[in-house]
Amino acid sequence: MGSTTSKEDNRPKPEQQTPAAAVDDDEPDEWDKRIFSTGCADENAKLTDCYYEKKDWRACKDEMEQFRQCWKVQGNDKRTDMKDT
Repeated sequence: MGSTTSKEDNRPKPEQQTPAAAVDDDEPDEWDKRIFSTGCADENAKLTDCYYEKKDWRACKDEMEQFRQCWKVQGNDKRTDMKDT
């Protein structure tokens, strides 16, 4: 009996495929623009990284406090004040 080849053998491997989202990854998206405009992008990244690693906000109290202090210093508390409509 001869060897059989499958059509799957010619498909690109997952590591060879380029995800569509990575095409223009060097351009900041709307989320990035909004975070950078707060002046607290570094603090936000540290807080997000902490939560990603620990999966518990309570374990990230120091990072949260640093973010809060930055938020106040940059005057962002005015951005998030509740407004009656």
